[in-house]
Amino acid sequence: MGIEIVGRIDKINGKELSYKDFAERYLAKSQPVVISDLTEDWRAREDWVAENGLPNLNFFATHFGKSRVQVADCDRREYTDQKRLEMSVLDFVEQWAKDSVEDNGENDDDDDDDDDGKSVLYLKDWHFVKEYPNYTAYKTPPLFSDDWLNIYLDHYQMHEDRENFQKYDQISCSDYRFVYMGGKGSWTPLHADVFRSYSWSANVCGRKRWLFLPPSQIHLVYDRQGYMKNCVYNIFEEVNETKFPGFKETTWLECIQESGDTIFVPSGWHHQVYNLEDTISINHNWLNAYNLACVWDLLWKDYKDTEESIEDIRDISDDFEALCQRNLAANTGMNLNDFFIFMSRFALGNMVLQESLNPCSSAMAQNLVLNLSTIKKMMMKMISAGGVTAKDVYLDLRETLEDPQFLRFCRDMGRTYKMIHKEEDNKVLFPEEFLLKIMGFADQKMQICSPKDLVEMIDRYSTCSSNPLA
Repeated sequence: MGIEIVGRIDKINGKELSYKDFAERYLAKSQPVVISDLTEDWRAREDWVAENGLPNLNFFATHFGKSRVQVADCDRREYTDQKRLEMSVLDFVEQWAKDSVEDNGENDDDDDDDDDGKSVLYLKDWHFVKEYPNYTAYKTPPLFSDDWLNIYLDHYQMHEDRENFQKYDQISCSDYRFVYMGGKGSWTPLHADVFRSYSWSANVCGRKRWLFLPPSQIHLVYDRQGYMKNCVYNIFEEVNETKFPGFKETTWLECIQESGDTIFVPSGWHHQVYNLEDTISINHNWLNAYNLACVWDLLWKDYKDTEESIEDIRDISDDFEALCQRNLAANTGMNLNDFFIFMSRFALGNMVLQESLNPCSSAMAQNLVLNLSTIKKMMMKMISAGGVTAKDVYLDLRETLEDPQFLRFCRDMGRTYKMIHKEEDNKVLFPEEFLLKIMGFADQKMQICSPKDLVEMIDRYSTCSSNPLA
């Protein structure tokens, strides 16, 4: 069964694209695009690429060889994904180099059957930035820097056990900044990105082929349209028409991503990707005001699916809701309570930054207003859904605003928005009177205990602000 390709993804020059235009044309309209000329000054394009343009495997073996990484076996499926192996970077690049020699026919003495059972390996989801913070391989392009997810995770865990004050590493991702490395023929099955986040992917070297399915057609690649449980795995294999009767109606967009190109993948666009050459890429997932509704919609859907999956033990469970939230965090990466705390801290940070701005009419100020307005809308959705029920889920305002960790979080946000909007990079300071003013917008208990509390605080702040919400 072949697929119908009906168009190509646009390509534009990144040097000619302002953040304002990018936000209006691609973020707000949820349109994919290939962008050139964003990676020329990256250290990775010097260190990681050999003179012949291929990956410099010796550099990785020498400098990062001891790192333990996840490697996908592209020829073996395990449930809904490729089978994952764990190995050192050194072992991975040695196997890659060996396979490349064999593919080039340089092992003439080998029998013809030696390649039987050989798999194409693909290193994925390497948290390189977290593992090597002192090695600046690249800088996130300003177009993609309004990144609530990774700014937040640089300072907080997404999921915490508040009862025992322990952080669950097994269900909390340290960040969503990844390095991918794979030989010609390695690939990624059809999928949409985690949290329905945005993603960007830049080729340090090599070329990729991307196939995109618009969000309006995603029901055609799932087998249970009412539940959206199982997705087509490989669009180029024979697809079971009984299981996926709508697949033959899908229409796809295609693009070839060259070395140095960066591709923007909007929320909810399913995609399948092939490495046409030996390739190294840098990939980030991120979210902000423009796609927050997509994130919430998926989180709520996953919550209802989780609730349904364990409904048969509701009557015998000591705390059925807590079990739902724990399972949701394990399967999705965050639960409803985590999302609420994430939004509460981010809203407070935006208020603190607005108080520090002068003049208040700047592009950065308008960005912060958009952020608060969007968070308010998401909290109103949570109120309608009844999303936060745990009694111990709250944010203590005085404790938060006096916490050095929170102030570092705010300063990083401030530096990021100043860079995005090309405003003067003065040191972001938060005098005590700013923080006291923010506390004044809270209620008497000085806590944000529910989405309703956060909505009311945002409203009180907006009423007194020089940049009221629309």
